[in-house]
This record gives sequence, C-alpha cells and structure tokens, in this order.
Amino acid sequence: MELDLKDYLHILRRRWLLITAIVVTVTLAAGLVSMYVMKPVYEASTKVIVNGSNERTGTQQLDLNSINLDLRLIETYKEIIKTGAIMELVAEEHPEFGLTAEQLINMINIRTVNNSQVMTLSIRHSSHETAVEIVNAVSETFQRVIPSIMTVDNVSILDQAKHRDNPKPVSPNVALNTAIAFVVALMFAVGLAFLLEYLDDTIKTEQDVKQVLGLPVLAEIVRIPDPEIAEIGGAAEQARELPEGKAKGAINNVKMAEKAANHRY
Repeated sequence: MELDLKDYLHILRRRWLLITAIVVTVTLAAGLVSMYVMKPVYEASTKVIVNGSNERTGTQQLDLNSINLDLRLIETYKEIIKTGAIMELVAEEHPEFGLTAEQLINMINIRTVNNSQVMTLSIRHSSHETAVEIVNAVSETFQRVIPSIMTVDNVSILDQAKHRDNPKPVSPNVALNTAIAFVVALMFAVGLAFLLEYLDDTIKTEQDVKQVLGLPVLAEIVRIPDPEIAEIGGAAEQARELPEGKAKGAINNVKMAEKAANHRY
C-alpha cells in the first residue's frame, strides 16, 4: 500500500497521544536522572609552559630553532607525564588520594593548542577539592622531576588549579541530556507509531475499504454514545404522551433521528 504525505500526517495525528506520552515520559526521566541520580563531576586544571632552558638569560633572544625544539618536546612531555616515573611519585607522596599510578594515568587529561608552548593538565573527580589537589600535585611533581629525566629545566607552571567557593560540575549536563533524550524519544515514538500502523491490518475507514476490497461504500453503521441514546429514548416517551396526531408526527421525527444517527447513505 502506497502512502503519501497526507497519509503520514494522518497516522501521526491518530497516534499523537502515544507519541506525546513517550516523549514526555522519556524527557522527564532523563532530566530527573541527570539532576538527582547521576553524581556531579568536577574538573580542575593547571597550565604549564615549555619555554626553553632556565640557563638562558633575560637578554638572550630566543631564536626560531629553540621554539621549534620546545614545541617538539611538548609531545614528549605529554607521554612522560602519563608514565610511572611521574605518577608513581605522586601516588607515593600523596597517599591521601587513595589512588594508584595506573588510576592517576587514566584520570589525567592533557590538552595542547597547535604551535603553542602551553600544556593544560586537567583532572575530573566527584570532589572539586580532590580534583584541585591531584592536578596541582601532578604538575608540581612533573616540574620537579623533568630536569633529571631530560637533563633540561624548561618547564614552568603558569597557572595552578584553585579552590572555588561554588564550583560548577562539568557533568552531567542536564540541558544536553534532556535535549538528547527528547530527540531520541521523538524518533522512537514516531517510528513506533508507523510500526504499529504497518502491523495493524484492520479496516477502519471508507478509504480502507476502497483500497483493500476495491468496492464502493453503500452505508456506514456508526456507534451512538450512551447519552444520545438516552436522549432519543426520552424524546420517544414524550412523543407518546402527546395527542394522537401530534404523537405520530413526533414519533416519526424520532425515528428519522434514530435512522440518521445509525446510518449514513
């Protein structure tokens, strides 16, 4: 059976209660879970710069080769930070974290910008205070240990993570989760509506009869609501109480009303 745009719109109108119920339920559930069930996650970050050896004097002009060397060293430093040489020291010197070197390696995130000598180290944790302490400990340990590993002292801490009075969690993002849930629920609900329509092979309208049987519709029996039946019955009783001439006319009118309510030609 081929369907055009009007048919699709008709299906959506007929299933709008189902679609609305699914979308509202899933969207509200996603919002409530994001706000009250999922634990907030906080992020703290520090910035370090690779700026050449400290043996250089302030009057010495940096040349392009030195800057390119520092840029290439950044990739090496990113790998060094995620090794036991740094993280094992952090775990040993800060047992209050209760984390192993492997856990610290999985937690640390390092970001750089192209052609920038600055690295951003970040840690995510359910406690803002703990995240600040861990990322500061990693950056300080890295700055202290790197001269002995690379035989060059060219790492400086630009900005340490600081404790905030009212930190905002980076996760969960309630607005984003709710929007995603709305879109996914809408797609699922619309797909379910079309699936139910595809599986439903009952005949409901005149058009269904014409399309399936190829025959014209001569009459249609409709269902009369109970209040209308009671109203018609009451009118018939009143008609019987009238004089004979008027009663016949009233009864005929009631019969015509019943006929019109039950059949359509």
